[in-house]
Amino acid sequence: MAGQNSIASGLSTLLEILEREKYLGVETIALSGDGERLLRALPSSLKGGPRGNVTAVNSESESRTASPTKGKEGNLENRSPGFPVPLVSESERTEVWAREQLRRIFKAVRDCPSCRGLGTLFDTVVYASGNPQADIMFVGEAPGAEEEKVKRPFVGPAGQKLDQIIKAMGLTREEVYISNIVKYRPKQGDGRFQGSGNRPPREDEMEVSMPYLRAEIEVVRPKVIVALGKTSAEGLLERGDSLGKFRQGDHEFEGIPVIVTYHPSYLLRQEASGEESQANGAKRAVWEDMLKVMDLLGMPVTPKQRGYFK
Repeated sequence: MAGQNSIASGLSTLLEILEREKYLGVETIALSGDGERLLRALPSSLKGGPRGNVTAVNSESESRTASPTKGKEGNLENRSPGFPVPLVSESERTEVWAREQLRRIFKAVRDCPSCRGLGTLFDTVVYASGNPQADIMFVGEAPGAEEEKVKRPFVGPAGQKLDQIIKAMGLTREEVYISNIVKYRPKQGDGRFQGSGNRPPREDEMEVSMPYLRAEIEVVRPKVIVALGKTSAEGLLERGDSLGKFRQGDHEFEGIPVIVTYHPSYLLRQEASGEESQANGAKRAVWEDMLKVMDLLGMPVTPKQRGYFK
């Protein structure tokens, strides 16, 4: 029975491959010698004959991947729309492999014709930072002037506030992964008189950038994604809503839980307003969201951490 279940699962995965290829306009698929042997072995397996290596058809189906498709050289690939991520075995998904894939992604971002074609983004790419195999991935909306200078996300005052949040969780910046949906700083007007001013990315700017973030997520494979702010949540979840409703809902991205919380810059604005009760309320809300993240990951939470803001 277990063998039959493996075969059924393998056939389901194969069907997904063929349907995706058909959608992409591919009319023929070249098989490797091993792939052809596995497929030829299926009929006898379905009749109850020797199953041998047929379960290998399902070897990747239980891992969390996008539907695989054939690459140019015959290697299976996970194809994020616009950018492919190689499909490899779990043992090959090392930190070295992950860093190499992320380098490929950001090289592609530098050459992204759709991003540059909008004419609404500056030219400097702001890279991600942190652990390429992190359990937690923080996703902001777009870099600002401070990030543009050093080509790293969250390095200004908002970045310092994010560092405080991460530290309160008992982690360091090096243990998590931090990125933005849009990798370029959005322009205000034509950008000539913008100075250090920033703005949130528009829907079309996020749309052309999402294939690269999707590829990043497939490489890192975080267990939880934290969307920092309303704009980030809208880009990831592809729908609009208030931040309050986003926080109350249960969300996923490609099967990964998404926790939506306030952007660190919002906390800074509340602190600067002089309204202590509002500032503390915003901090409390963010910490409640981080406790959700920690609980999802099974991280130890001390009584002191659990009792913050109580």
